[in-house]
Amino acid sequence: MHYGTVILSSWAAFLLVWGITAFGVKRDVRRDGSASVWSSAWPLRLVIGLLLIFLLLRHGDRARGQPSVFSGRALAFIPSPTLGWIAAAIVVLGICFAIWARLTLGKNWSPKPSMKERHELVTNGPYAYVRHPIYTGMLLAVFGTALTGSYFAIMVLVLASVVFLSRIPREEKIMLDLFPNEYPSYQARTKRLIPLVW
Repeated sequence: MHYGTVILSSWAAFLLVWGITAFGVKRDVRRDGSASVWSSAWPLRLVIGLLLIFLLLRHGDRARGQPSVFSGRALAFIPSPTLGWIAAAIVVLGICFAIWARLTLGKNWSPKPSMKERHELVTNGPYAYVRHPIYTGMLLAVFGTALTGSYFAIMVLVLASVVFLSRIPREEKIMLDLFPNEYPSYQARTKRLIPLVW
């Protein structure tokens, strides 16, 4: 087995968990009031993501057992096998952390910053360490993927960093509006993305 297969399989697991757990989320208060993200374009993006991963796993260097996205001209640099497996371990760690956070958040999750009906302030699990653990896990996984030298992964890392860092202030404003008494003390005892650092 190639480390690229582990990485792509981890991302496929991530997408499957996200798709399954999207059922039964609480209604958005300020938007159209939908109770499920399945009523938006989000499911189409999920299917496209899974299809892309499936195609990447099928097409590659069969002699070496490596997906094409991690070989040849698709790479900005060629990682050593050791770096490739370290990258795979980082991806698995990041995906597991994001899934832990998603399961802990439960029905309060939304694909966009929003207010939910009967919104709860979740402070247990990974939320006891950082306020945005889903972003922490996803950025860690994207960073690990980028360590393989893949041009695509490097571009995704830059894009994801910009998107997530721009969403954090909006999400924190929503939480301060919802929990004006509890959220400031929660902010004081936790970090945004990196435990004990920032």
